[in-house]
Amino acid sequence: MTSRAPAVAVIGGGQLARMMAEPAAALGIPLRLLAEGPDVSATQVIPDHRVGDYRDLRTLTEVTAGCEVVTFDHEHVPTAHLEALAMAGVACRPGPAALVHAQDKAVMRARLAELAAPCPRNAVVTSTDDVEAFGFPCVLKTTRGGYDGKGVWVVRSADDCLEPFAVAQESGVGLIAEELIDFRRELSALVVRSPSGQAAAYPVVESVQVDGICKEVVAPAPGLDPALAGQAQQLALMLAGELDVTGVLAVELFETTDGRVLVNELAMRPHNTGHWSQDGAVTSQFENHLRAVLDLPLGSPEPRARWTVMVNILGGPHETGRLYDGYPHAMARDPRLRVHLYGKDLRPGRKVGHVNAYGEDLDDCLERARHAAAWFAGELGDESE
Repeated sequence: MTSRAPAVAVIGGGQLARMMAEPAAALGIPLRLLAEGPDVSATQVIPDHRVGDYRDLRTLTEVTAGCEVVTFDHEHVPTAHLEALAMAGVACRPGPAALVHAQDKAVMRARLAELAAPCPRNAVVTSTDDVEAFGFPCVLKTTRGGYDGKGVWVVRSADDCLEPFAVAQESGVGLIAEELIDFRRELSALVVRSPSGQAAAYPVVESVQVDGICKEVVAPAPGLDPALAGQAQQLALMLAGELDVTGVLAVELFETTDGRVLVNELAMRPHNTGHWSQDGAVTSQFENHLRAVLDLPLGSPEPRARWTVMVNILGGPHETGRLYDGYPHAMARDPRLRVHLYGKDLRPGRKVGHVNAYGEDLDDCLERARHAAAWFAGELGDESE
């Protein structure tokens, strides 16, 4: 036995890595970071960091040396590099065989079909003729690299397909066509799983997307039929087991107008739809992700209050807003508000932080969280005080 805590390497210096730092410090777990720049979000709070390219195997090997586990802020590390690290004895969690399902939408859809998971109708397409045969209107997605609405197009004619195919060709990736779903709302079923097979499921949440970017999350999803919520959780747990996921798995879902859930996307890392858990759950997704990758017993995902609302703070069109300067108003107006800023400069559409409001009244939580996020983003004037 040893009292020394194992070191965890984290690849990617964004806000997800930043938010792993707080529970890691509380648990006494040292983090080592590979960041894409010297002043990115996570380097500000993780002293042991190196700036380098995650696409370079030598850099990955050097950063992970001496660490018991490597995990990820994003899913873009080349699969072949992860396989090389695993062959060298580095515990990649999630492993490359699992992570590829979050990296490549064509691989994901093929595997989900094998598992009989409910999904929109889909097909890999290589030409406009393929898309026409699939049927308009539909959604075209790049098989790799898309996020926050990038790499996704709704196409209704052959002319609409020109841009997606040009982008795919320039990026060297494929395209997949998916059925355009008439959905009631978007949900997220977030679970966490350890190498020993222990798993925990968070409440199914409702997420609101604006221009492909998550704007707000309500936990639990209001008015969701308990049977459908249970079905979504069981689906996420099944996928985590069958894909051998270690850590957090977020299954983004469509709730259809006829009362079904369909898998939209998978993410194998802490996820925007789980940020509410920092203040609204007994154990946050970030702490449970660290527990899972180290194969420690998982913490409770139970909510602390009846409702928690998370609203992202997004940069506006004119790069105006109040981040630290917004604290006096927001904190005085709502002493129970929880604010999480990422150490980023305001840029149009950029996620620079989020707020959490929790309590027993949903309308109150929604008003408090929306007001605070709008205030920080500069969408409200001084007269709102």
